[in-house]
Parts: sequence; C-alpha cells; structure tokens
Amino acid sequence: MVKAVVGANWGDEGKGKITDMLAQEADIVIRFQGGANAGHTIVNNYGKFALHTLPSGVFYEHVTNIIGNGVALNVPRLFQEIKELTDRRVPAPHIMISERAQLVMPYHILLDTYEEARLAGKSFGSTKSGIAPFYSDKFAKIGFQVSELFDEGLLREKVLRVCELKNVLFEHLYHKDPIDPEQLLETLHEYRDMVAPYVGNVSAFLDEALRAGKNILLEGQLGTMKDPDHGIYPMVTSSSTLAAYGAIGAGLPPYEIKKIIAVTKAYSSAVGAGAFVSEIFGEEADELRRRGGDGGEYGATTGRPRRMGWYDCVASKYGCRLQGATDVALTVLDVLGYLDEIPVCTGYEIDGEVTTEFPVTWKLEKAKPVLTVLQGWKCDIRGIRSYAELPENCRKYIEFIEAQIGYPVTMVSNGPGREDIIYRQSSLA
Repeated sequence: MVKAVVGANWGDEGKGKITDMLAQEADIVIRFQGGANAGHTIVNNYGKFALHTLPSGVFYEHVTNIIGNGVALNVPRLFQEIKELTDRRVPAPHIMISERAQLVMPYHILLDTYEEARLAGKSFGSTKSGIAPFYSDKFAKIGFQVSELFDEGLLREKVLRVCELKNVLFEHLYHKDPIDPEQLLETLHEYRDMVAPYVGNVSAFLDEALRAGKNILLEGQLGTMKDPDHGIYPMVTSSSTLAAYGAIGAGLPPYEIKKIIAVTKAYSSAVGAGAFVSEIFGEEADELRRRGGDGGEYGATTGRPRRMGWYDCVASKYGCRLQGATDVALTVLDVLGYLDEIPVCTGYEIDGEVTTEFPVTWKLEKAKPVLTVLQGWKCDIRGIRSYAELPENCRKYIEFIEAQIGYPVTMVSNGPGREDIIYRQSSLA
C-alpha cells in the first residue's frame, strides 16, 4: 500500500513526527519534492533531529529511504545530514537516489541570494537555498540530472553552455564574478563520486516493490498554501506540495496512493512572507511561540521565528480538499493547555461579506478573520493515550475543528515523541 503524509497548511505542521511514526510499518519512505529549504523536526529515542533532504524513515534500519526524481538534490547537504546522523549513533540509513533527480548547483544558491538582495523590500522571503533558480532551470531544460554526471562528454559540453548563459546574469545584472567552468566541472565530479553508490532506477524499484506488496510512504515538504498553483501565489515554493504530485515526484501510478494523511497543527504557524489571515501579534503571539512545538516555534531550516495564529478552518478545509485527505492528523494539541479561551478562525470577512471558501491571493490580502471562541481545558494532556480520557473541552475543540473542515481527524498528537499519539474513530466516519 502507498500512503502519503502531506501538509494541509503553510508547512511546519509536524509531518516529520507523523512520517517517523508511520515509517515503523513502512518498507520504503520517499521524499518526492522540494529541497533543503524546509526541514522536518523529529524527536525519537536517538534524540531531536532536523532533517532537510533525508526522508523521515532514516531512523529505522529496515527502511529504504529514497530521494525521488521530484526533489531538488543538494548533494553536499545530503551527505552532511547523513554524517550528522551517524555522528549521533544513528545506524547508517539505507539510501537510494533517483537517477532522474536533478542537482541544486552552487550557482543556484548564489542566484537565490543575489536576487533576494536585489528585490530588497519586495523579496519573496526565500530561504536562499537555491530552490526557485533550481526549478526555473529544470523547466527551462538546462538543469543537471544525476544521470548526466556519468556521461563526461555531455557533462563538459553542458557546463560550458550553461556557464555562458549564467555569467550574463552574474556579471551584468548582479555585478558579481563569473562562474569558472573548469571549477564547476570539478565540483560536479566530486558530486558524482559521492552519489555513485546510491544511484538507481527508482521507478523500476518501486514497481517491483508494489508487486511484492511492500508498504510505501510518500513524504511531502511544506503544505497546500505553499503550492505554486493552489497556494498563496506568489509567496509559494517552486514545486507542488500536493499528494497528487507524489506519484510524479516518486515515479508511481497515481491510483496506487490509497491513503493521504493531511497534517495540520492545533493552531496556525507560518515561516516567510504572504497572507496569513488568523495571524496574532505581540505578547499573545510570543507566548504561543515560546510554548509551541518542542522548544519553541522556530523554522527547522532557517531558525526564523514562525508567525503565529489561531487555527484556521477556512485554510485547513481548503488544504485538506486539495490534498485529497483520507485522514487528518492534528498535532501539538498539548501546547494549547495554558489558555482559558481558544479562538478559532471559522470564516473570512472580505469587503463586508463573510465566506468559508479560501480565496485567491488578492482577495486573501483583504480578508479579516471571523473568530469563534471555545473554552480551554487548562491542563497538561501529555501522556494520555486514549481519546476518551482527554478533557471534555479538549474533545469539543477537536470535534469542532473536524466539523468545520469536514475531514476526519483520526490522529491526535499530544507531544513530540513517537508514543505521543492518540488514534480515534472520527465522528465523520
């Protein structure tokens, strides 16, 4: 069976914890899109980790962890992550890299950095990981596939051609030093030697795995609101964050994806620029940020403080719909135990009219949150393993959200560890 774990919101929903938990029963875990621009924070018996490129199945020795063809592969970053794991006594993970994955080049990172500086106040809030230039080149058909590292003639010719093109930008738009083709070729030879033991035909491997009845887990990065088609464009990422893209980014038939777990926080958070209707500010936001996550709400990749907000039913309903959620995992519920009352965004007011449909970006920029206030439960719920044992107001909060979004909340996370999970039979089932 193929399952997908994806984000229903802006990213940072706790997908890493859910993937790490589900990976226990998986044979294969696949990252199918995105790059090292966002991270998954995982807490388990080895400690606390922030993964950026590695799939979240790397803590299990029985799992094959695949970098899919849809991933923006930063080779040095990948091997740095592997070393960080093994340095902390995690057994060396089983890794497979798609021969069709493409490489984040050193100049992609430079272009990302220079362009954000050039745009100044009108920038996109990039993590400067080279992601937008990478995907631009991929679709302009001047990207470098992993497979091309092993054809020296093709590689040399392409390096010369691409450097000629890129150096126009470096010298005349950004007024920076040009790329040296020979130095770049040497770097690519280093990449080739690093990845060579791991490269394979992933789609053929997955075809055999499906025929053998293996359990496959797709792991997405970021969430629906950061999808370039369906998100808060242009403040989005550059690859599709939707479960449907998992089939493309991994090399699977789309009908094989049987379960889609959309992960959503019990409150809202976002890193980077863009419309965020339920956002809160000041001390109210600072306190939620301090208490949030495991050690506070800060980006796993950037360390930037996350923007905080109340749970947004409008965005989550839309996010779950676009993901095709069969299940919803509600995370970090334990964080809200300090509140007497908990506001929930149940509608958007735009030009005097209230809607529960998530609008296009220019309308979203004008939206004001319509809040419904629920009673808090004022106690610590960590350690509870049964839904019936949760305080009544806590259960009411979950059931209110479920009714508003219209998708079944079947998992409730009440702590950072693998064991901090409550499975429930949805009232929508």
